[in-house]
Amino acid sequence: MRSIRAQEQRTGWILMAPAIAVLLVVFAYPIARSIWLGFFAQNLGTELQPVFIGLSNYVRILGDQHFWQTFWITLRFTVLSVALELILGLGIALVLNRAFQGRGVVRTIAILPWALPTALIALGWTWIFNDQYGIANDILLRLGLVETGINWLGEPLTATVALIVADVWKTTPFISILLLAGLQSIPQDLYEAYTIEGASPWQSFWHITLPLLMPQVVIAVLFRFAQAFGIFDLMQVMTGGGPGGATEVVALYIYANAMRYLDFGYASALIVVTFMLLVGVIALCSFIISRSRKQTV
Repeated sequence: MRSIRAQEQRTGWILMAPAIAVLLVVFAYPIARSIWLGFFAQNLGTELQPVFIGLSNYVRILGDQHFWQTFWITLRFTVLSVALELILGLGIALVLNRAFQGRGVVRTIAILPWALPTALIALGWTWIFNDQYGIANDILLRLGLVETGINWLGEPLTATVALIVADVWKTTPFISILLLAGLQSIPQDLYEAYTIEGASPWQSFWHITLPLLMPQVVIAVLFRFAQAFGIFDLMQVMTGGGPGGATEVVALYIYANAMRYLDFGYASALIVVTFMLLVGVIALCSFIISRSRKQTV
């Protein structure tokens, strides 16, 4: 019995080896390289040659107000976007879980925004929010809600709103598909039994759907949080971090240090610190969610 189990484990490791190798190359090596380069100065002052400086880059980050400003901008954008995506995604998943004619076509159309390239979508939303000929202003003017066009991408608040709308539009389908898979795994017998006992649809949602759907909710939230925190292309295309740095996220700041100022050592240290902060935030969110689930149970 033990030999069979040991053989199965060896077979499993053999089958997993290619995937592990790819993960090490794609993920582990860049992180290890960034950690190593973070202890060096490699910029125009060193003629792009790595010069060991110890923890100087990390000490510099502690006093870098620009970095911490971009960090809070990124965190605010991430929290608002993921919260809206979760609410809308759950609503869409509940609708798509119903039986109606043409459901397969609707499901296919619903996933299209997620499949489109972010840079392409950003160009489309830049046109929609254009202050001169954009659709958003045209609709508001025709409805009489505003007297003059709004400079959507030229003001800090409206630019943030425009970016959140674009991100929510693109990534809500991803969350809805994840939650839809969870909804389809819930036995219908539970709803029928609860209905016989006199429960309303709202009570069924709170006592059956939501508790059983929590594993998918946690996965969707944590995945989207990590992805939204590292967003780059949407901001780069729509606002470039403007106006006045109001939408400059961490990824844009790291990119500027690496590619514009050619300060590769400091950019690597920024990557390491950002990665550690992201891991910490995700761990905290995971702890809070798991604790709330235990209290609910």
